[in-house]
Amino acid sequence: MARRGTGRVLLEKQNLEQSGDKMAGRYDSNPFDADDEVNPFSDPVVRAQAANNKTYGGSFYDTNSVPQANRGLNPLPPEPLNASDATVDIPLGGAKELKKKERELKQREDELRKKEAELKRREEAAARAGIVIEDKNWPPFLPILHHDIPRDIPSHLQRMMYFAYASWLGMLWCLTWNFAAVSGAWIKGVAGVSIWFLAMIYVFAGFSGSYFLWYRPLYRAMRTESALKYGWFFIWFIIHIAFCALAAVAPPIVFKGKSLAGILPTLSIFGDSTVIGILYMIGFIFFVLEILLSVYVLKEVYSYFRVHYKPSSVREVEIWRHCKRYQTEVDFTGFRSPTQYLLSTACGSQPVSGEASYS
Repeated sequence: MARRGTGRVLLEKQNLEQSGDKMAGRYDSNPFDADDEVNPFSDPVVRAQAANNKTYGGSFYDTNSVPQANRGLNPLPPEPLNASDATVDIPLGGAKELKKKERELKQREDELRKKEAELKRREEAAARAGIVIEDKNWPPFLPILHHDIPRDIPSHLQRMMYFAYASWLGMLWCLTWNFAAVSGAWIKGVAGVSIWFLAMIYVFAGFSGSYFLWYRPLYRAMRTESALKYGWFFIWFIIHIAFCALAAVAPPIVFKGKSLAGILPTLSIFGDSTVIGILYMIGFIFFVLEILLSVYVLKEVYSYFRVHYKPSSVREVEIWRHCKRYQTEVDFTGFRSPTQYLLSTACGSQPVSGEASYS
């Protein structure tokens, strides 16, 4: 029993010594020591995996995993170089070149100033000679005529000129509506094609005739104060009013009167077609309104012309009658004659000094 106990003690002592040696070896070495290089591929399991898989980096770098269809793709062709994208080196040059360019720019600037002064001198000479340069600005979408009332017409005559302009536009609108009404009557079979051709003639003749025969003469008369142009205007404007009156009534003279949207054909067409009768009735109203506006314009222009172109003695007598009636004393300072004062007050605007004498 003593021997068994002694052997057991020795065996336990030997086991304790071996376990102590293992623990000492575990804590003696520094795991962060640079000298201890650990090769992860020294493990035989890792070596076996690496031998079976020759691709390192996964399936992303595996050329065997690329589909066979993509292997035949050609590389993209090189893009051509655009000249505008290229950087251009502009030589700045020296101080002499800069001074030379500066002198050239000054010379060009002096030449432009001389040309501008010469052009201005020619314009002033043309204005003194009575030559008017007219730029075409009407209508705005297709400029074929010159029309600028605020710039061309004196301020005290602009109101009258605007009424004449409205009368001219009203004439154009009446003829356009008349053409539409006659076209409807022809399509509906109320009348023949002959009245349609006649309505078209009214449109073309009325557009050009009204402008060249009475509107432009009045425009230039107010612009240049020409008595001859005023007389031309009066003659043709009276003819214009007579035509409007004829169109408003439309007596059965030519093609039974249905080529004009007047009151007589309106009453006869209502029995055939109510719609066409309404179109003719509206045309009749337009012609009546045009007559009223034209009569007002004629009255205003004639009143101005009567005061403007009276003999000097008669006009001066009217000035003194005007002053005596209102018991006022007139200061003629800034006017070249009493007649100029009368013209300014008769037009209902502020007198403007410095204009040409009308005596």
